[in-house]
Amino acid sequence: MSDYEPREIESKWQSRWAEDGRYEVDPSQSEATFVTVPYPYPSGGMHIGHARTYTVPDVWARYRRLQGDNVLFPIAWHVTGTPIVGAVERLKKREPEQMSVLQDTYNVSDEDLSEMETPMGFARHFIEDSYKKNMQSLGLSIDWRREFTTNDERYSKFITWQYETLKERGLLEKGLHPVKYCTNEGNPVTTHDLLEGEEAEFQEYTLVKFGWDDEAQRASESASSAERRSANRSSGERSEPRAITVPMATLRPETVHGVTNAYIDPDAEYVEAAVDGETWLVSESAAEKLELQAHDVEIRDHFSGERLVGEHVTNPVTGDDVLVLPASFVDADNATGVVMSVPAHSPDDWVALQEAKSAARRAAEQSSGQSPRDAADARMEAYGIDPEEVAAIEPKAIIDVEGYGEFPAEDAVVEHGIEDSSDPALEDATQEVYNREFHSGKLRGMYDDYAGEIVEDVRDDLKAEFQEQGSFDTMHEFSEEVVCRCGGAVEVAEQDTWFLRYNDEAWKAKAHEVVAELDAIPENTREQYDHTIDWLNEWPCIRNYGLGTRLPWDDEFVIEPLSDSTIYMSYYTIAHRISDVPVEELDKEFFDTLFYGSEAVDDPNETALALREEWDYWYPVDYRCSANDLVSNHLTFFLFHHAELFDPANWPQGITVMGMGLLEGEKMSSSKGHVVLPENAIEKYGADTVRFFLMNSAEPWQDYDWRSEQVESTGNQLRRFWNRANEIISAPEGERDLQRIDRWLLSKLQGTVREVTDAMDRFETRTASQDAFYGFEEHLKWYRKRTDTDRSGARWTLRTVLNARLRLLAPFIPFMATELHERLTGNPIAEAEWPDVDSDFESTVTEIEESLVEGLTDDVRDIVNVTDTDPETIRVYVAADWKRHVLAAVVDTGPNVGAVMGEVMQDEELREKGDEVNQLVQKLVEDVRERPDEQVAVLADLNEVEVYEDARDFFEREFEADVEVYREGADVPDPEDKARHAAPLRPAIHLEG
Repeated sequence: MSDYEPREIESKWQSRWAEDGRYEVDPSQSEATFVTVPYPYPSGGMHIGHARTYTVPDVWARYRRLQGDNVLFPIAWHVTGTPIVGAVERLKKREPEQMSVLQDTYNVSDEDLSEMETPMGFARHFIEDSYKKNMQSLGLSIDWRREFTTNDERYSKFITWQYETLKERGLLEKGLHPVKYCTNEGNPVTTHDLLEGEEAEFQEYTLVKFGWDDEAQRASESASSAERRSANRSSGERSEPRAITVPMATLRPETVHGVTNAYIDPDAEYVEAAVDGETWLVSESAAEKLELQAHDVEIRDHFSGERLVGEHVTNPVTGDDVLVLPASFVDADNATGVVMSVPAHSPDDWVALQEAKSAARRAAEQSSGQSPRDAADARMEAYGIDPEEVAAIEPKAIIDVEGYGEFPAEDAVVEHGIEDSSDPALEDATQEVYNREFHSGKLRGMYDDYAGEIVEDVRDDLKAEFQEQGSFDTMHEFSEEVVCRCGGAVEVAEQDTWFLRYNDEAWKAKAHEVVAELDAIPENTREQYDHTIDWLNEWPCIRNYGLGTRLPWDDEFVIEPLSDSTIYMSYYTIAHRISDVPVEELDKEFFDTLFYGSEAVDDPNETALALREEWDYWYPVDYRCSANDLVSNHLTFFLFHHAELFDPANWPQGITVMGMGLLEGEKMSSSKGHVVLPENAIEKYGADTVRFFLMNSAEPWQDYDWRSEQVESTGNQLRRFWNRANEIISAPEGERDLQRIDRWLLSKLQGTVREVTDAMDRFETRTASQDAFYGFEEHLKWYRKRTDTDRSGARWTLRTVLNARLRLLAPFIPFMATELHERLTGNPIAEAEWPDVDSDFESTVTEIEESLVEGLTDDVRDIVNVTDTDPETIRVYVAADWKRHVLAAVVDTGPNVGAVMGEVMQDEELREKGDEVNQLVQKLVEDVRERPDEQVAVLADLNEVEVYEDARDFFEREFEADVEVYREGADVPDPEDKARHAAPLRPAIHLEG
């Protein structure tokens, strides 16, 4: 028996598969199966999380091959966009963080670095030296003839055809649209380009345009206050009165009637700017954002927020003047940097106002010498704010909500026990009030025509009306901070851009049809696809520069990464053959012919028709395996584009989503070096161990955690499996001379085959691998304990079991399974078939009989342990015949105590036993109710005496005692009156000596 040397075995089979072109597939008479996974983006190296992503579809592909399918599993390389371009620029600058990732995390040599200073040189390094090598080392069954990059000229012709077709069908438009915009690169970006904020959503803020009469305010200032503000103005005093707009952003425009005051950060930088012909006061960053969002902005003055502190601004809807207070909690980088306060309906505003009042009260006390002075109080005094004016600010109730009093914010603060603005519960309280007011809050009388209406029903109309009056404007922000992979800040920009019309109702309807017929795994993702289809609107599909395909009708732009990766699965089907077609022939008519047939064009290209045959053989995609976080973009785009460009017969059949990976309980991060490289894991543990751990740790859609200790344990278990398998292979074959225990193991094998097959059909790779390996190992453990494995029948049984298990495990551990199968049978596993359930070996009776033996063993051991005895004799009492008759009645009648009692009480002998029968019926009904129907059907036919007699030798070996088996009755030895406790399927036990 040879030692287990995983790398030696893996190298052997990698070479043989490559030499034989094992996974290079062409159309045949067999059923086609087509499985895909997102093509990698090689802006960095492959880590263990990627290994799991690509192993899941490989396991399923190998399973379908054993089922007899002709399986295509291809791969390509996604280089579109700017991340690789940005990575090269950072490499050229030798930025420390980039150099650390390349050299410390991915072990790139100095020599290789010099070859990586072009985008495709950079990409090629990671394609060839990381992804491809690791995929081959993992044994991924990929048809490598079909690989391509999205920068290839022929692929670009394919994308050109797609976008020309969509434009012809009216599904592409040009117009102003909010986009994610990298301020560093000066380029629109999409989710795949982001380092942080992948889940960020666009938020449209309403800008309430408060007015500020700068000259009027200055006229009313005290001399000291005037001097203070004058010194704070960088451009000096102005002589003419000026009306300045101070826009304040809100997501709740309906609260405009409830504004009591405003806040500004006195230390942040603000500007006075001409915005679309008006004079605005906003934060410095807001001016930059407004300019990005297609506003005409000219900055005229710079100053700190202190300039507005203590001033009064006018509510454009109510005409009320409200005081501006200083607040360090104002984020000048968010929206306009000035915020309005609605304390009656916002818990955070309620708490902020109470704190401002406390500060004002202390300031008043200090002026009279009643209270010690602190920094906050001194600051309030320095701003010249009248404490009495602050104290006079009162909340304004504008919305009625059932369950709250006049001021919902106050009630929420009390309910959550919030003491100050640092309490983390404040965020939950605020969101709770917002939600309840939005869905069930009714506007009060000051809203005129909207009075009495639910906020949710009228918010948009109210906002539109005030915007038309000039009181409101809008701007966009993200729901969270967004950072580009280049390190630059990403902001919302309004750009004149081409976008895909995912808001088209007819297109949405088609996409919903795809979802309705889709095998969505897990099932709960179906709702996510439908939800995404519903909320998707226009999607900007171009960027200013980067790798990829130029927009056909405007080559200044490049089609962005998520938009050029929607139907590339169809390109796989002909990628290995299209290289023979001259590029100039790959026009729209060529691809129309390829995908729509000869009827679609006047003069069909013969080569395109020939390629169409291969596309038609492989399509549609049977399963797409992809990350769960791509449901909201790539996967839904994939459905949209297939729905529009192909017939229903060629729509995707299934999608399996995958969870994220953790490393020792923490999120993996290449930039922080917190990753495991597949090459290192494979070298240390072997590819089969890596694969098996990744498949065993969680179902594909669940998150998993790579823990080195558990990976090591998995490797040890596989090594034990290898050793036992080789023991079976090296032993004489044996004859089919079967005992009951052999038939039991063979029956268990049939159940395992059925369970593993069902799990694989549902993509439950963890369940399948657990059942095939760990679950069956428990059966083998019992089998080896029960019988002499050197028997001829046992050797035959073990070889039969090993043959089937190797085929069940081959998708998971292909190297070990292939090597062992060839040693066992002399034939490659590639020529074998997935095991079928053999009805000749499947026996419910045999399995129940063995469960009785196992149950009796456990019961005897429990008694021995509890009594601390070492018996010389073990007496087993099987239930009397009348008890078996009661069991038969339960089986025939069903698990209903009343019905069974009605049946058995017709028997005079049983009727005489009265309460004893009643108690037995209740026990048996409970037992039968918990068993599956196929077991219940055979219970009454079991011969328990025969079963225990057949296992007598085992019992005597196990307990080193004599074993006697009796049926309960008058003439059996029963020194301690134990027999009467016997019940069907649960014998009584007496230990002696």
